[in-house]
Amino acid sequence: MRKPIFRIMMMCLMCVCCAVPAFAASAEITWYGHSAFRVVTPSGKVLLVDPWITNPANAANGKKDLESLTRVDLIFITHGHGDHIGDAVEIARRTGAKLVATFDLQKALVAYKGYPEKQAERGMTGSFGGGLSLLDGEVSVKFVSAVHGDSMDTDKGPIYAGHAGGFLISVAGGPRIYHTGDTDLFYDMSSLASKVDVMLVCIGDKFTMGPVDAAQAVKLVKPKMAVPMHFGTNPALTGTAEQFRLELEKVGLAGIMRQMKVGETLVWK
Repeated sequence: MRKPIFRIMMMCLMCVCCAVPAFAASAEITWYGHSAFRVVTPSGKVLLVDPWITNPANAANGKKDLESLTRVDLIFITHGHGDHIGDAVEIARRTGAKLVATFDLQKALVAYKGYPEKQAERGMTGSFGGGLSLLDGEVSVKFVSAVHGDSMDTDKGPIYAGHAGGFLISVAGGPRIYHTGDTDLFYDMSSLASKVDVMLVCIGDKFTMGPVDAAQAVKLVKPKMAVPMHFGTNPALTGTAEQFRLELEKVGLAGIMRQMKVGETLVWK
């Protein structure tokens, strides 16, 4: 009688083991509003980009979302403006997250914003055109330029904090994510053509591209999916997701737009 029971137990164990890779093969992208995103890799590593978690678009859940970030491995910051540094320093002090930023921005964040120096390593910094392999090769990043302001506000007034940029973040077993940061439309975006799965693209106008130019940026990059960001946070950002959809429609790309709700998680398989 023991052999049939043993066989049944082994079959159940095999079913469980076979189910694990399917679950582990997914990555997740969560939008907190504005330009703040969390990326969870298939192995469970946690990346944050421009983590202003408590931004006005996330007023209802921002504090709770911030407190829930108990594990963060890497924090990516595109440039030195306060709405992109956001809650990075608080999160870093609590979780030990290492900083990924350009060389000048990394130095400025340590010197003027109190980012823990031991978590801002030379091995985690680079500059435009360069790239890094991170987390034992599970994540790679390419530093991408942007057309935007370069200052950082401090108690001594604004200082230079390195040129603004964006990131092409590639996750092993997951998507290739282009976070534009804050930028105008520029033709060199075309160098990323067909290399991007998910494009997180600013559309708010006034300080960045509006919907018209954002649609042209998507046309240059040719991602599989375009997610609008950096809009609706405050009245000054007048660009809307609907306007962006209409502009994408004009260039035949409306089908790749994915409008996320604040707090929503996109599962990439």
